[in-house]
Amino acid sequence: MTAAGNEDAGLSTPSLRRRLACFIYEGVLLFGVLMISAYLFSTLTQQRNAMQNRHGLMGFLFIVLGIYFVWFWSHGGQTVAMKAWHIRVVTRDGAPLTQARAFVRYLLSYLWFLPALISVWAAGLTSAGEFFAALTVGVIAFAALTRLRPDRQFWHDTVCGTRLVTWRPAARGQNAVT
Repeated sequence: MTAAGNEDAGLSTPSLRRRLACFIYEGVLLFGVLMISAYLFSTLTQQRNAMQNRHGLMGFLFIVLGIYFVWFWSHGGQTVAMKAWHIRVVTRDGAPLTQARAFVRYLLSYLWFLPALISVWAAGLTSAGEFFAALTVGVIAFAALTRLRPDRQFWHDTVCGTRLVTWRPAARGQNAVT
């Protein structure tokens, strides 16, 4: 569907600035979710050292993030940060996401980080500053790729058949308005 088709359906694509602001806010909220989850994991496994069972911890946090995103995207189409920024994820035709499609979107969302992580590994970078710089450049580059698409959607959304739309909550007694 083209950008003009999105407008005809009453579902407009939020600006890249709003989507990136939502991305940053999501990161702030997820910091707390991951902190509590990591504490729970370390308590239940009697982890005494950060390097002890770190692959188990990473797998556990991957699952926690998956549950978080799949649940919110398949039950209303919005995470807490997306509600604050009036953004909703829907299918190409504007329908709500199924759990299967939300799961595929979650897996494909790692495309945001994968090129930067591969670059860090290939270059042998070890300092936190170099890692953060590479990750920041990678995320900005991935976000800038929306300029190459006529509908201005992210590449992982295109692959899994979803899109981000502007969504304003309805006034009481009225339908939702975009």
